[in-house]
Amino acid sequence: MNPFAQAKRSAGVLLHPSSLPSGTLADADRWLDFLAAGGFSVWQMLPLGVPINGLSPYQCDSAFAVNPALFPASGTHVPVGESFDRWYATERHWVDDYALFRVAKRLYGDACWVSWPRGLKQRDPAVLAALARSHEEAVAAVVREQFRLHAHWQSVRRAAAERGIALFGDMPLFVAFDSADVWAHRELFLLDEYGMPTYVAGVPPDYFSASGQRWGNPQYNWAALEAQGFRWWLDRVETHLEWFDLVRIDHFRGLVASWMIPAECETAVDGFWQPVPGEALLRSLAADRVNLPLVAEDLGIITPEVTALRRRFGLPGMAVLQFAFDAHADNPHKPENVTEDIVYYTGTHDNDTTLGWFRSLPEEARQTVMRTLGIGDAARVVDAMLETIWASRATLAVAPLQDLLHLGSEARMNTPGTVAGNWLWRFDWADLPAGLASDLHVKLQHARRTP
Repeated sequence: MNPFAQAKRSAGVLLHPSSLPSGTLADADRWLDFLAAGGFSVWQMLPLGVPINGLSPYQCDSAFAVNPALFPASGTHVPVGESFDRWYATERHWVDDYALFRVAKRLYGDACWVSWPRGLKQRDPAVLAALARSHEEAVAAVVREQFRLHAHWQSVRRAAAERGIALFGDMPLFVAFDSADVWAHRELFLLDEYGMPTYVAGVPPDYFSASGQRWGNPQYNWAALEAQGFRWWLDRVETHLEWFDLVRIDHFRGLVASWMIPAECETAVDGFWQPVPGEALLRSLAADRVNLPLVAEDLGIITPEVTALRRRFGLPGMAVLQFAFDAHADNPHKPENVTEDIVYYTGTHDNDTTLGWFRSLPEEARQTVMRTLGIGDAARVVDAMLETIWASRATLAVAPLQDLLHLGSEARMNTPGTVAGNWLWRFDWADLPAGLASDLHVKLQHARRTP
């Protein structure tokens, strides 16, 4: 159901499950009905992992596990039998370590794994075996829970497919330091003898930040990853493709070169670019596939090498209409520069809502936006932005639900560089006006029919 593999012009809605009225997938069927009635064929969401601190789904305790909080507490009863055995045989490469990690975190007051007792921290086989024996039921409970969530999700995926809707997921490039992945695979990350990162991830200083961004994720040991045939990465992508029809690789730019920040540096200023074997990784991922169902998040300052890499493997990129209103004719976000191999957005989860963004602009900039969109009424801006992405040449056009509802900054999902108040927005079913779905369906049919 990958729209790019089908060469089918499609439209989708960006909404994380936490933004559903219940905050969980209890609302999935009704939400999928709305999407289908609106003429949408893609549901895009954020990563489904378990957040470490706060609610950010981009810093999670595992690159494989999913967050139970996104699922109904009761869920569908899933018998533990042959279906469990098949799932466990496929997933035990990560779920056993994850279960031990979760149990150990509870035992040691949620302290970071690097502060655990030496034998556990260094994964002495005898210590791990003793932990598994003494907490057998707790370990098994974590494994069973992840199986239940997987089984529940497969019912959601079937329900989506029955309605002709593809599920579009999101995979952060880097993983959190205090994660089961780093604890279980220290050799795949740049760590010192004590287990602490020697280099961390981020981005260099730019127009928006004089000190850059220091994310703090440990950098990969790409030499070790390549020596093992990228097995960990292949497993990670395969697991995501069990959940989604299409997966976005966040910070795709980091597969060409990564901004290496010495761990002792408090900002990103003293980092340096280091090449990454992204082509070899993608070649491994593509070995058994006609099409890679991946999307490259290539926003920001992108080099020709990054664009060449994604195109070499036929990966769609991204464009955001909110970024289009400048005087540069070669701006890739301008509608006339958007090509078929692009996912086109009004805005993403990191942008203000379109209405909030427009209201925040100086008057002169507002006039530029309206003049470019060909409208004379400011009340038409949101609709004109939606119509622009839908009518573009992009194979897939996506809008956050907030824009379909014409909501302001109070509905913003995330403000990068801040902590408080993010990831909290939810809609209510009463927020969807009667007739909205049918109205959207008509507009989509007209706009997507003719590029």
